[in-house]
Amino acid sequence: QVQLMESGGGSVQAGESLRPSCVASGGPTGGNSMAWFRQAPGKEREGVASIIEGSPSYADAVKGRFTTATDNAKNTLYLEMSSLKPEDTAQYYCAAANGRRTFCRGGYCFPSLKGADFDHWGQGIQVTVSS
Repeated sequence: QVQLMESGGGSVQAGESLRPSCVASGGPTGGNSMAWFRQAPGKEREGVASIIEGSPSYADAVKGRFTTATDNAKNTLYLEMSSLKPEDTAQYYCAAANGRRTFCRGGYCFPSLKGADFDHWGQGIQVTVSS
């Protein structure tokens, strides 16, 4: 059973950066989908960034500001968050799938940002951005 542990959340001012990380243990994650999701109070959970073997996809709301990457030697997933906005305030979750999860559009396929595609979840970390 894959276990995921996030760290690196916090409270920052608008325009600042954070770099949460997620360490996976208990099972293989290499070659499988991993992703970041977030949920703000009163809102539905949304996919933020997803990655398969170094190839990422991002939600429109974070494109150009967030970057995700994996360090397979450390079984760690990172989320580089820059130019943070108050609307980025949410609980952020790391997730892993038991395989490759993609969605296809216009003849191209991208790593999935759909929560139902993922099998393992971390406890979550809080990110708060003040204006």
